[in-house]
Amino acid sequence: MRTKGPGESALLLLDTAALLTDKGIAYAVIGAMAAAVHGVVRASIDADAVLSVTTPRLRQLEREFAAAGFMTQLREGDLADPVPAVLELSDPHGNRVDLLAGLRGLEPAAFARALTVPFQGETLRIIGREDFVAMKIFAGAPKDLADARSVIQLAGASLDLVLLRQLAQRYGQSTLGTLEQMFGR
Repeated sequence: MRTKGPGESALLLLDTAALLTDKGIAYAVIGAMAAAVHGVVRASIDADAVLSVTTPRLRQLEREFAAAGFMTQLREGDLADPVPAVLELSDPHGNRVDLLAGLRGLEPAAFARALTVPFQGETLRIIGREDFVAMKIFAGAPKDLADARSVIQLAGASLDLVLLRQLAQRYGQSTLGTLEQMFGR
């Protein structure tokens, strides 16, 4: 592992992404790191990514990450949870990466729309802007809504509103309604 001390969750993410890529698993970085790529910088102690996998495959990945030296903890949601399962990866320094086994409403094409971004001499796949905004509105916490508003404002006319509305609709009428409120409609 590349980590040498605390505060290096981004480096742990690079190791995580390398293993996912080797296994042929589509992923997209979300959360604070994605927010930064889209222009909104905020602090976070962990890194997050959504995977295109089922819960049984995430269970297999837990074993594979443990064999590669990661500390692991798998949490499975119930039927009402929008995230079927989360695999928490960590190291002895307290760095953490959370891997989500999908997200209810996330369009499978989001992985194809993910941006390839250089980082520390490697590349990471970052959730695309419209997918990020729709996902943040769906999450609905105050910081998530603030992230969505900021990205919308920063994107201006370059935001694909047709795609954004389609993505918001996938998360449900409430998400679409909140998006429309953000645009004053």
